[in-house]
Amino acid sequence: MSTSENDAARHIDASVRAELDRLRESIDNIDAAVVHMLAERFKATQQVGRLKADHQLPPADPARETRQIARLRQLAQSANLDPAFAEKLLNFIIAEVIRHHERIAEEAGNGAGSGTGSGSGSGSGNGAFAGA
Repeated sequence: MSTSENDAARHIDASVRAELDRLRESIDNIDAAVVHMLAERFKATQQVGRLKADHQLPPADPARETRQIARLRQLAQSANLDPAFAEKLLNFIIAEVIRHHERIAEEAGNGAGSGTGSGSGSGSGNGAFAGA
């Protein structure tokens, strides 16, 4: 923040400052909830990855992933969230899930994780948001 922005911030009306603080506290709470939800989601996808590794299944399931992306784009639209933004976020999560599944497969020694899937998170979005 520049000096003039700092000066302006100090001169904000008390009621405006209070409203900003209230809104920012809400945002902070939502951010915390998102982090906790992602942690729970990754616990579940780790279990899926172990199950797949135990049964020599590939880390990615393109058919399920395609269905999940379509479903989640629709949810985003229903929630007035830009579906393209939601898909970008999901692709980031997808890439991480596939990376985890490939690592689990490699650790299990079955090699199912090497050279499979669309783990880059790029392209049409058909990664593993489904975690399956």
